[in-house]
Amino acid sequence: MPRLGISLYPDVSKDMKKDKEYIDLAAKYGYSRLFTNLLSVSEEDLQKFKELNKYAHEKGFEVILDVAPSVFEANHCSYDDLTFFKDLYADGIRLDEGFNGQKEALMTVNPQRLKIEVNASQDTKFIDNILSYKPYRDHLITCHNFYPQRYTGLSYELFKKTSSAIKENNLKVAAFVSSQEKNAFGPWPVNDGLCTLEMHRDLPIDLQVRHLYATGLVDDILIANCYASEEELKQVNQIHPGKLTIKIELNQQVTEVEKEILFNYPHYVRGDMSEYMARSTMSRIDYKDAVIPQGTTPEVLHRGDVCILNEKYGRYKGELHLILKDMPNTGNINLVGKVLEEEKILLEFIEPWKPFALIR
Repeated sequence: MPRLGISLYPDVSKDMKKDKEYIDLAAKYGYSRLFTNLLSVSEEDLQKFKELNKYAHEKGFEVILDVAPSVFEANHCSYDDLTFFKDLYADGIRLDEGFNGQKEALMTVNPQRLKIEVNASQDTKFIDNILSYKPYRDHLITCHNFYPQRYTGLSYELFKKTSSAIKENNLKVAAFVSSQEKNAFGPWPVNDGLCTLEMHRDLPIDLQVRHLYATGLVDDILIANCYASEEELKQVNQIHPGKLTIKIELNQQVTEVEKEILFNYPHYVRGDMSEYMARSTMSRIDYKDAVIPQGTTPEVLHRGDVCILNEKYGRYKGELHLILKDMPNTGNINLVGKVLEEEKILLEFIEPWKPFALIR
């Protein structure tokens, strides 16, 4: 089951009370990971991290600290003694920059039992190198970067390539999404959002998460900036990770029966899928006695149109179709809604037998 996480930067927020309240709020909605950053933390700020991490533990969170070799040097610790991080109530450390492969492998057997999280965003063989040194796999996980600067985030193609390679090695992958709250911040002064994928930067947070779930390439999803709103935390928590969930705009001329089929019926794509549409066909059986009159029936249906077959289609009446390729309509298919333009990225993940849901 994928886990959800938040991020906090007590050296930036300088408001321990608000940070703890954010942990409480996230815990209320089932979040269980906390990411924070030690890359530029002064010695006097370390006590804040210790207090916050301890509090997060008390609320059931797993705490991962973002570090690099420079953090080891600044705090006089080494790869073979991670006591410093354990004393900060960390459950793991994320290596924003790596060592040499062998050191990472040896770190996975640390007596402090800390997880070692390596960077998933680099298109190299570095993780293969670590694996060649026989690490303790239960303590080796991966996490993508986030990117504060606009246009610097990963392309989907690179994200897919690196994540797929990691998943083939049966390692867990985490990625970041960005709150769209106006005053949300991260560890650096730049504030253009904090996401892994550049295409996510201006999207609603629930769509970012639904897209990541649809890829099947992530295990954990972390909100990189803070503070996400309660509504955002709630929305993300309500998304089912195994169901492709697509937001649509409803047509005005839609009957109550059609609304029931759209929003209250359990849909999955028929196994023998056409290139023109994804069919959810069981609704035609359960609604065979319902009245579905001819409604809005444009001559041409376009990609992203959501349709229900009307009375004129006889025994097929009640089927729901997601249109994937433009096609003619002879009047027996009602146009009942349209996939929102920004949501069309999810149509790429329509495949035979895939469960899906439509939301307003």
